[in-house]
Amino acid sequence: MRFLTTKRLTWFLIIAGVYILYSVAFASGSGGAATDAEKAMEEPVLSVLLQLIVILLAAKLGGDLFERIKAPAVLGELVLGMVIGNLHLLGFDGFEPFKHNVTLEILAEIGVIILLFEVGLESTVKEMMKVGLASFMVATFGVVAPFFLGWGVSVLFLPEESIYVHIFIGATLTATSVGITARVLKDIGKVNTREAKIILGAAVIDDIMGLVILAVVTGVISAAAAGTGEGVSSGTVLWIIAKAVLFIFGAIAIGSFVLPAFFKFGFRLKVKGVLLSFSLLVCFLLAYLAGEVGLAPIVGAFAAGLILEEVWFKDYHSRGEQSIQDLISPIATFMVPIFFVRMGMLVDLTTFANLEILGFAALLTLAAIVGKQACSLAIFDKTTNRIAIGLGMIPRGEVGLIFAGIGAKLVLEGEAVINSSTYSAVVIMVIITTLVTPPLLIFSMLRKGNAQDKAEQVKEIPASGR
Repeated sequence: MRFLTTKRLTWFLIIAGVYILYSVAFASGSGGAATDAEKAMEEPVLSVLLQLIVILLAAKLGGDLFERIKAPAVLGELVLGMVIGNLHLLGFDGFEPFKHNVTLEILAEIGVIILLFEVGLESTVKEMMKVGLASFMVATFGVVAPFFLGWGVSVLFLPEESIYVHIFIGATLTATSVGITARVLKDIGKVNTREAKIILGAAVIDDIMGLVILAVVTGVISAAAAGTGEGVSSGTVLWIIAKAVLFIFGAIAIGSFVLPAFFKFGFRLKVKGVLLSFSLLVCFLLAYLAGEVGLAPIVGAFAAGLILEEVWFKDYHSRGEQSIQDLISPIATFMVPIFFVRMGMLVDLTTFANLEILGFAALLTLAAIVGKQACSLAIFDKTTNRIAIGLGMIPRGEVGLIFAGIGAKLVLEGEAVINSSTYSAVVIMVIITTLVTPPLLIFSMLRKGNAQDKAEQVKEIPASGR
């Protein structure tokens, strides 16, 4: 590969690696002549700068390697993060502080908020209303079946854990990372087929259902952690469900009335970057409000992207401003990889040597794949490729990692809901479901397409020619 044979790039990586390792070693062992006040101000900034250098370089190198093997770049970011986070197994502890740096954790959280904002921007309320009954049923089956299968696998392998842990693991299997599926369909020229429209339509509803489930589960666990150990009442659960649903649909309803006037006001301002700033204001405000009412901030970020309509920004475009997607893209390019590399750093590779954990990961992956095949039960039209629809809903990608990351921060009875072993099992599930989807979907779609083409050719042959 050109990547491995380019001498300049090889030398650059060697020099960069030496400088980074030297800087880490020097930072941990040098005294310096600066005053205590100067050190207090400089060291946190220098530490974060060094961490950003390592993370961004790892993200791009990992993404490049995986793109070259036709795999999603996000997996490369995750895997390189796993390598960096486990170098202590080889005797190098220089990157261990990266896992516990509060500033880096905050940057990663903002990165995932931007990511969910982007996901929301790719869909609109109008598109959600047009997807039809088939997509709604596909999404429903594709959420319910994996949830209970994941719950069952957790009960089987983690019998000593509380019911809240089992529920959360079930929740990690619900949502779909449909961006991978959409890219495959586009590459093979099948994006306009009925199967593709059902998958992409179901993805909008799937995202909302998954986030509502996440909001409910995290709310229930937080309520249990704040209680006296007597459990959570059915009334509390119903209130959390109502709160999640009301927040999302309330944001949609209020946003459609308030935001057009908000952006008209912004258009009157003569400074640069108003559209980007006002869009981020909406994103951060709804993320903040979601957190204040006890939901995950990413729920608010997704709702913000969902309610922003491109039609409100025609005046901005007329004076030369780019679309919101184009404006957000550079920010996401910088912020989002921080989240995925850091998620990889938190994976403990020593847990992979535990056969029980590998067995848990294998069965969890099977539940994730089989659960999404339940989507085919929602399709009653025999001419539709039901298997392809189920396959298209398999990848968990960044969504599974987001759920796992939230679970790792939730604490119940003094312990994380998702401990290091369970987190590693979830990461394995995410990697496998993301890798197997493209080849399986391509095979299914092209095979079905060839069969339909042959059938149409047979119909076109006149009777005298048979």
